[in-house]
Amino acid sequence: MSVAVVLKGYPRLSETFIAQEILSLEQSGLTLELFSLRHPTDTESHPIHTQIKTPPRYLPEYLWHGPQRVFRAWRKLRRLPGYRKARALWLQDLRRDFSPNRIRRFGQALVLAQEMSSAVALVYAHFLHTPASVARYAASMRGLPWAFSAHAKDIWTLPEWEKREKLRDCAWGVTCTEMGFAHLAGLSDEGSAITRVYHGLDERRFPDPGPRPKDSATPSTDVFRILSVGRAVDKKGFDILIDALALLPPEIKWHWRHVGSGERLGALKEQAVHRALDDRISWMGPLAQEDILELYRHSDLFVLPSRITALGDRDGLPNVLMEAASQRLPLIATNLPGIAEFIESGKDGTLVPPEDASSLADAIIHVWRHADERSLRANSAAEKLKRDFSHSRAIQPLIALLKSHH
Repeated sequence: MSVAVVLKGYPRLSETFIAQEILSLEQSGLTLELFSLRHPTDTESHPIHTQIKTPPRYLPEYLWHGPQRVFRAWRKLRRLPGYRKARALWLQDLRRDFSPNRIRRFGQALVLAQEMSSAVALVYAHFLHTPASVARYAASMRGLPWAFSAHAKDIWTLPEWEKREKLRDCAWGVTCTEMGFAHLAGLSDEGSAITRVYHGLDERRFPDPGPRPKDSATPSTDVFRILSVGRAVDKKGFDILIDALALLPPEIKWHWRHVGSGERLGALKEQAVHRALDDRISWMGPLAQEDILELYRHSDLFVLPSRITALGDRDGLPNVLMEAASQRLPLIATNLPGIAEFIESGKDGTLVPPEDASSLADAIIHVWRHADERSLRANSAAEKLKRDFSHSRAIQPLIALLKSHH
């Protein structure tokens, strides 16, 4: 028996936690069939993607990309007992969300239901929005159970009616923060069907470098190397960090490096020029994992100023915080609930209010001035990561759930 895994886009640099999970599921003995709704757009890839044996298959990204596949699937599936149920589900959703995206989901579900093998015992989707819709319709057509893994944007930007109905309809779901678990369990008639499963971090890919050399203070002549890794999108709050950097006193010879691409990259670069900071910032773009690991090891501070956007989108527990912690890099982030599940402010790092450039600047100044304290907090985060956020332990409940369908 096998599990059909539905992914929004694969492989993606910004979703290595999914690749980490897939590799662990393979290594546990599960047979997977990978289906992606979108083709990759990243020019780089992580080494972990080459370790995954299961090749991805791509559903039509837009229905006009594969009209023959869609029509062929419809002709074969329309006589199945589950087709009418799936069509009714889709039409009910379409009435409340009449959009090209919703129409496309049904066409993709037809192709998925037709092209996954007869050995599939469960359809499992990463993300509760689009991929879960495709998984749900396809599973209904084939008379199979379906399940999901929910993360961040998919939880907080999805209409409540859709969350409630998917929770009622699925076999089970997992989510990666206590915050997400509480929200989904509260919407579920069967709250026990939701399980909190942290992604955790695979320590094999991020070996502990050991305590950093103790520096009694940061000499004013040294460059204070600040690092951020994350997509240039609204919820990451990098515009607030640029405002905070502009508030730092002249005695701090800082340099900020940003790793990642994203729709707001151009606007951030313009903001940096406007603030006359562009010569102290390096825009690194998307990088391979080994290059990011080197940056973690050769930086002095990691900053992630996440926010909740006007549409409700927000971070859960970003893997980059755990990656930075694994290299004993001091952390500053915002006190969003998912982040606070990992970082206890004053013990494992520093948490500041979102949208507050002044508080963020003060936190950077404090960390710069107190080298011994930042070393203690970085070591505390690294030890907590090993103790409570090990991927090999965290993934066991998910493996058990998936194997229950084998």
